[in-house]
Amino acid sequence: MQLLALALSLCAPIAALPSPHTPKPLEEPIKSPFPIHHSCNATEQRQLATALQETVTLVEHAKDHILRWGNESAIYRKYFGDRPSLTAIGAYDIIVNGNPDNILFRCDDPDGNCALDGWGGHWRGENATDETVICELSYTSRRYLSTMCAQGYTISESETNTFWAGDLLHRLYHIPAIGQGLVEHYADGYDGVLELAEGNRTEAVHDSETLQYFALEVYAYDVAVPGVGCVGGEEDHSDDQTEEPAQDDQEDDEAEDDIPDNCHTHEGGELHCV
Repeated sequence: MQLLALALSLCAPIAALPSPHTPKPLEEPIKSPFPIHHSCNATEQRQLATALQETVTLVEHAKDHILRWGNESAIYRKYFGDRPSLTAIGAYDIIVNGNPDNILFRCDDPDGNCALDGWGGHWRGENATDETVICELSYTSRRYLSTMCAQGYTISESETNTFWAGDLLHRLYHIPAIGQGLVEHYADGYDGVLELAEGNRTEAVHDSETLQYFALEVYAYDVAVPGVGCVGGEEDHSDDQTEEPAQDDQEDDEAEDDIPDNCHTHEGGELHCV
């Protein structure tokens, strides 16, 4: 009897231990402002949701800057000339307040384009006009807005897709629910968008590249480094009338012949395909 009592007394602390259970996550998943396909794994969904939130933050600030300053803003005049601000405001506002139901970001690459060298993603076009594929390259190369004006980045000398927000803004404008056939590609690179503004061209307020550059610059000037920004070295080419050698022209023509019909190049040689 004493042995049984001793055995029971030894077992009592063990029985008092709580039963094991699966712990619950300490944080709720990040909510994305736009739908993300189940083909994106947990880490891809987290990065993409954060990036899409930053895209909304970027364009919301661009819209607020225009609402506050209108075309009295020197940065506005730099990119949009004397064009009325209504179109630019609307191009930003639709991303902030538009209906996201007809938009989908996916990671499974049903068209096989992510296998192509240098592709960070693509709009699916006729295959699925509401869908955009984000390739693995984007997850390893894009930056978040917290690093704006750091690590050598400048507005004039860096690509607009350096940051997730700039890249996704471009991709959103390809989708009919956002771009609506009005926001298109009319200029290439920093110099190209400034030429649109200098000519007071109508296209400036609905050029995809211009809308990217303006949003990035006002965020850099107002938020990242207030009152300073990080435009970088600007060059005035107005007096530069030097013609390229004929040999270079021939090489450029040959390079253009190798570009697929659904692609175009940006300043710096970046290939963008839709």
